[in-house]
Amino acid sequence: MSLIDTLNGDLKAAMKARDKQALSVIRMLKSALMNEQINVGHDLTADEEVSVLSRELKQRRESLSEFENVGRQDLVDGVKAEIAIVEQYMPKQLSDEEVQQIVADTIQQVGATGKGDFGKVMGAVMPKLKGQADGKLINQTVKSLLN
Repeated sequence: MSLIDTLNGDLKAAMKARDKQALSVIRMLKSALMNEQINVGHDLTADEEVSVLSRELKQRRESLSEFENVGRQDLVDGVKAEIAIVEQYMPKQLSDEEVQQIVADTIQQVGATGKGDFGKVMGAVMPKLKGQADGKLINQTVKSLLN
């Protein structure tokens, strides 16, 4: 079953439950997926679906930090609820230790020795962790292990 089918089922459930927050977020996710499907011209693969979800999650996290910086608690609460709903559709996230182990293995595989190999390591590790870990966490882990 594709993610769009899952979203359709959850959309109906949210309508029946009169859950406006979930309904809004699910509609937005479905719209983003459908737009991406139109842009690429074929049914989305699982990786492409995860990319769209990751992009939507990243946008909400950026909004959350901006709202926290300006002290808009009313907006912070709403965005946190949206993040929780989007995260339900994301693949299981890896722990910090798991990310660190994968990054360490990748550093050995590519033969990285210092900061100058940052790009090479990131290029090799991102496809392995796509959708399973936050990009900031991966970036920080690579930097700390290369130092």
